[in-house]
Order: sequence, then C-alpha cells, then structure tokens
Amino acid sequence: MPGFWDKQEQAQALSSQLSSLKDTVGNARQFQQSLDDLRTMIELVGEADDDEGAQYEAEIHSTLASLTRQLDELELQSFLTGPHDSCNAILTIHAGAGGTESCDWADMLFRMYSRWTERAGFTCEIQDLQDGDEAGLSRAILRIVGKNAYGYCKAERGVHRLVRISPFDSNKRRHTSFCSVDVIAEIEEDLDIEIRDEDLRVDTYRSSGKGGQHVNKTDSAVRLTHLPTGLVVACQNERSQIKNKETAMKTLKSRIFELKEDEKRSEMERFYGEKGAIGWGNQIRSYVFQPYQMVKDLRTGVETSNVQGVMDGDINAFIHAWLRAGGPKVRANAQSGHSAED
Repeated sequence: MPGFWDKQEQAQALSSQLSSLKDTVGNARQFQQSLDDLRTMIELVGEADDDEGAQYEAEIHSTLASLTRQLDELELQSFLTGPHDSCNAILTIHAGAGGTESCDWADMLFRMYSRWTERAGFTCEIQDLQDGDEAGLSRAILRIVGKNAYGYCKAERGVHRLVRISPFDSNKRRHTSFCSVDVIAEIEEDLDIEIRDEDLRVDTYRSSGKGGQHVNKTDSAVRLTHLPTGLVVACQNERSQIKNKETAMKTLKSRIFELKEDEKRSEMERFYGEKGAIGWGNQIRSYVFQPYQMVKDLRTGVETSNVQGVMDGDINAFIHAWLRAGGPKVRANAQSGHSAED
C-alpha cells in the first residue's frame, strides 16, 4: 500500500495487530492439523495387528496429552476478547491499613507477581516503589509487557487478604493484613484525552528502589497528580526525567480513560485498589498461612494448600478459573473475621 510507512507509529501498530491475528489463526489451524493427524493414526492402528498397534499406543497417548494442553490454551485465549485485553498492563499494589504488617504483605505480593510474570513469559518493569516506614512496601507499580498481559492481569484486581502468625509481633499472635491490587490496560493508541496544565501537578524527586538500584543524584523520578480526579501516577525506572514524565503521562491517560469507561458501566466497585475500602468485605482471595495452609479465591471457589507455590508465582489456576467463570461478571464473596487473635 503506497504511503503505508509514512506514519511509522500507526504502521507499526497495524503490523503488530496483523501479526497477532496471524498467530491466533495459525495456532487454531495447527491444532486442527494435529487433530487430523491423530485421527489418521488411530484409524491405522485399528487396522493393524495387536503387536504393531501396541508400538503406537504410547505415541497416541503422548499426542493426546499435548493436544489437550493446546486446546486448554486456545480456550483461554477465546475469553480474551475485550477491547484492551491484548494490551500491556499497569499493575499497582497498595498496602492497606495495618502499618508494617500490610507493607510486608505488599512486598510479598510484589515478589509473587514478579515471579508470575517470569513463568508467563512476560516482561516486568518497575515503574515506582514506595518503601514502608519500617519494612516492606507501601506501594508498587509494575508495567507488565506481553501479549494479552492485561487480559490475564485483570483477574487480580481486588483486595488480597493474608492470615498468618506475625513475624513482627513478639507475642506471636495471628494477624490479618490487606492489600489491594489495581490493574489498568496500557492503551497504545493515541487517546483523545486532554489534560490541561492547570489540572496537573508535577513533582520530581530522586529515584530509589529495592536493593539500591535506580538510585541517582538527580531528581529524575516524576509524580503526576491529576487534580480533577485525584489520580496519582509515578515513574522512576528511567534515568531521564523527560522519559519518566512521558511514561507517567501515558499511564495517567490510561487511568483517566479507564475511569471514564468505568463510569459508563457504573461498576466503580470493581476498582478496589484506589476507589474502595481495602479491608473486610472486599477481598477476592484469602491467603492463610496459619493455623493451616490454604489459598482460596472467593469468587470462583478455587483453592490450593500449596501456599509456597502460590507465593512463588503459581497463580494461573486462579486466573484461568476466573476467566472461564465469566471474568468481571464474577463477584467476590464477602467474609468477616478478626484482625488478630491472642
């Protein structure tokens, strides 16, 4: 098409979309071809004698297991049909009330999602980290890059509840801590959102991070506050203040867009991270370390006793069940209890 590459960004976006569609169609065709080959193999074995048929039995079982996994993946991809499911995701972890306990829980969730992105083949970039007063994190913002990152990550939006014997309590009491996870899509196309200079407060500060990375001697980190909505975004992963401001502005526009879409749908309660109480009645998942070990998703009923595996990023069972159950249509079941026990 003449002039197609005259607008580089638009052309690259269309090329990326075309590549994604080709992958989707190609995977389906490949599965169909493998299925046809398996049927042919089964027919040939049925016509062969017992000795010859036994030689192919193991191959048939192996191929069937592989096709089952492929079908499972194709089914999951069929649920990712939202307008922005294919986009990258901006995941924010907020510590709830509870001081050190909640900040430590936020740090544990930060590690869990970092491990999950590695397992899923995504790239995880730290946009902002705010340390807790004594330990852990009060807030963490992650940019998760990869195909359908938002489609999968949106299953994690909500309040996450931890029950354990507190390592910070000298009396070894059982405590309950809460953190919220907010997820928005990183909208790639140019959003028709006007942000006036007078509606924006820009703060700069020195970058910092876990283990000392990103630390520098200039005020390169940027925090943007959108005064009309109260939305706050920050970015410190680049050395350049200009680049951090560009990234933060892009994230802010995505948040404003999501806010407007949410108002249209009248489903503001879905965004627990910044727009609801981080506490009892809003949790989507409970992580119980003591007196027994259990992680249970309160929306789908999926549970596991492999707490260590979950904290190491093995959370696909919860995400996949949520997608299969209808995604945003699934409501969290509120539970009640005590914040600490003697």
